Amino acid sequence: MRDRERESIDGDIEQYLRVHEHKDMLRFLTCGSVDDGKSTLIGRLLYDSKTIFEDQLEAAESESRKYGTTGEKIDLALLVDGLQSEREQGITIDVAYRFFSTDKRKYIIADTPGHEQYTRNMVTGASTADVAVILIDARKGILTQTRRHSYIVSLLGIKHVIVAINKMDLLDFDEEVFEKIRQDYEELATQLEILHRYFIPMSALDGDNVVGRSGRTPWYDGPSLLELLDSMDISAEQTPKNFRFPVQYVNRPHLNFRGFCGTIASGSVKVGDEITVLPSGRSTRVKSIIDAGDISEERREVYRDNAQAPMAVTITTEDEVDISRGDMIVHTHNVPRISNRLKVMIVWMDETPMQIGRDYDIKRATSVATGQIEHINYKVNINSYEREIVERLELNDIASCRLVLNRPIAADSYRQNRATGSFIIIDRISNNTVGAGMIVDVARREQDKVPAAEEREYSDAERELNAYIRKFYPEWHCKAI
Repeated sequence: MRDRERESIDGDIEQYLRVHEHKDMLRFLTCGSVDDGKSTLIGRLLYDSKTIFEDQLEAAESESRKYGTTGEKIDLALLVDGLQSEREQGITIDVAYRFFSTDKRKYIIADTPGHEQYTRNMVTGASTADVAVILIDARKGILTQTRRHSYIVSLLGIKHVIVAINKMDLLDFDEEVFEKIRQDYEELATQLEILHRYFIPMSALDGDNVVGRSGRTPWYDGPSLLELLDSMDISAEQTPKNFRFPVQYVNRPHLNFRGFCGTIASGSVKVGDEITVLPSGRSTRVKSIIDAGDISEERREVYRDNAQAPMAVTITTEDEVDISRGDMIVHTHNVPRISNRLKVMIVWMDETPMQIGRDYDIKRATSVATGQIEHINYKVNINSYEREIVERLELNDIASCRLVLNRPIAADSYRQNRATGSFIIIDRISNNTVGAGMIVDVARREQDKVPAAEEREYSDAERELNAYIRKFYPEWHCKAI
């Protein structure tokens, strides 16, 4: 533990906790090909920033002597790789999350596996990250898995990519090697439209340019990895402003109360706001907002004037509106499209190939619907990023598809909203998660409620349908198709 932190705790523990409570949070992941040094980098980051406990360090030293993978040095990867099979093979299999903080920020790190077989776990770690640290072995350069992980990072909308060119110590910190890899990756990043990229030469094993700047790279005048993470501005990529509240549970403890519980996915809401429930389209206003409050308070329930993401709250409404689990509450003036036909990008995660026309369970936020992959538009060739026409998807394939659901849902595109624009695909027999998807676009012709319906003249059938609908829902109408 750092001396300044120990002095702060000894002086005023409450002040210390308040300072840490309001620190900015940044989530990042390490990814890249196998044996590029991802776990070692995180271990070095934790070790040099003095954020590991003595018993953890002693255990890692003991395991290092047992496996002997780094000679006399401590194998810092063992601070992250916790599974016995990971330690025996010297690889990462599952996603490992670690937490630490500096004077400026709090961090959540996701150490993801490099093996192609475990790409599904990399997708899991990347789905919530703000920044990606892609490691490249300086001896090998850009490999197929480097390209696959870079494409997934781009697909998942991560705008900041730090390219850590690792194991430079094995090449005597040759500047020409660094520049060659940097130029190669610049071409790849331009192709993938990665907006912000940064390049750092380092040795994760020895700590060069990890926490502090190294004297062995006099030709590099940029920041160390930790300095870059501490100074990086990710405010533009934070939670979107559109209010989205997927309903998780209807709370009905007695006859005089009915509230709708869930976690605000994005945006904010306040008492009195006009809201719309989707996909039904019924509108009302927010009557009250309730959260659990502080456990030290005598009354657990706390009524609030407003709430914002990612708070878990209970919302009550002024009118008795039918709201169920899986519905989404939004602001009336900002309603997403409603459709059962979606254009999506899918990462297939199962060894059993995806079958066109087969029923799968599609879970998006709190809603579950039955869906079919109606058509594969194209598969992405990871080596060239060219589009290929295929009839099915194999393990780790990434493809653009047309998805059809058995009922309409309110959907945002993934680039607009991660929480409501992503979904997972579940096999209905095995109950395994077999794929992950990002919504690219929502078919307009399936939209349930259209503001500008008078774009052209209605057909006779459309007029009859509108007349029938208005008997029961005066504010609704059918769009002219």
